[in-house]
Amino acid sequence: MRKLVQLVGIWLVAVSLLASIVEAKEIVDIYGRRLPMPDRARKVVSIGPTGTYLLYAIDPTMLAGLNFPVKEKQKRFLHARMSRLPVIGWFGQGQTPNRETLMMIKPDIIFTSKLDQSLSSKVNEQMKVMQMPVVELTVDLLSEYPDAFLRAGRILGRKSRAKKLRDYCRKTLAEAAAVVNRLPRDKRVSVYYAEGPDGLSTECDTSRHVELIRLAGGMNVHRCVARNPYGLEKVSIEQVLKYNPEVILAFDEGLYRRIFTAPLWKNMRAVKTGRVYLIPEVPINWFDRPPSFMRFIGLKWVLNRLYPDEYQIDIAREAQEFYRLFLGVEISSDEMREILRH
Repeated sequence: MRKLVQLVGIWLVAVSLLASIVEAKEIVDIYGRRLPMPDRARKVVSIGPTGTYLLYAIDPTMLAGLNFPVKEKQKRFLHARMSRLPVIGWFGQGQTPNRETLMMIKPDIIFTSKLDQSLSSKVNEQMKVMQMPVVELTVDLLSEYPDAFLRAGRILGRKSRAKKLRDYCRKTLAEAAAVVNRLPRDKRVSVYYAEGPDGLSTECDTSRHVELIRLAGGMNVHRCVARNPYGLEKVSIEQVLKYNPEVILAFDEGLYRRIFTAPLWKNMRAVKTGRVYLIPEVPINWFDRPPSFMRFIGLKWVLNRLYPDEYQIDIAREAQEFYRLFLGVEISSDEMREILRH
């Protein structure tokens, strides 16, 4: 009887070991290392906010760390566990993630992007020592999102969910392109993107920060080559007056509230015709800073604002469906009206 029990025990251990071997898989990371990871990841982080938001859309329960703390106004729209997650920081503009926090979390996989990889040799060495797979997931442009969603879904064992998000992204890009392709060149709307409290920071027309203007068929009035990837090009009010745009997209609510009465702004064409729009920002900005999957509903919003006759949609209803799919939250009509209040 004792031998039988021992044999059963050995058999159970063997089955358990075999199951773990079958469940595990290898992945080759950016450093060329072959490292094991489970078929269905349970803890993941991204060292850039764009990747973090993409992972959140796939499955918020697997996120193990955030790049910034959750703001009070975001809590209603995000999974409750987000407020309890540790903040790992991020790469960019002199910032680096907290190595000790990453070691404490022990994620199954760390995601990065091409922008994040312009790291110092010291940081690279620290990442290698941690012996956690570091995988590239680049989503700087909206056109990269469909493949990025599917790739991440395959790696993380959530392919079915990723396909739904990929399909929405593809459909939105195709829809916008079809509308823009029908627009005569001489009917394209001129746009100024006003950043900062004074509205005198903006982006060059070639910048990724204003990709939505290009995709929506707008003509960005500030034509130049960006000096750095972070943008925020300074301009003078005289320059903006000379541009005299048909539409102004405002990032800052304070500017939006002042612009209709400010002496140097109120005589501009966009202000006179009431075509100044405050970009929605809850729970994540729809346009930029930080760039995220929210830009897909943002693209529909910009396209509708620039060409309301050519692109006639109920943006509130579209946004409700978007929040349901990407964020997993039901938004009432009153709540959505508040988000879109300007």
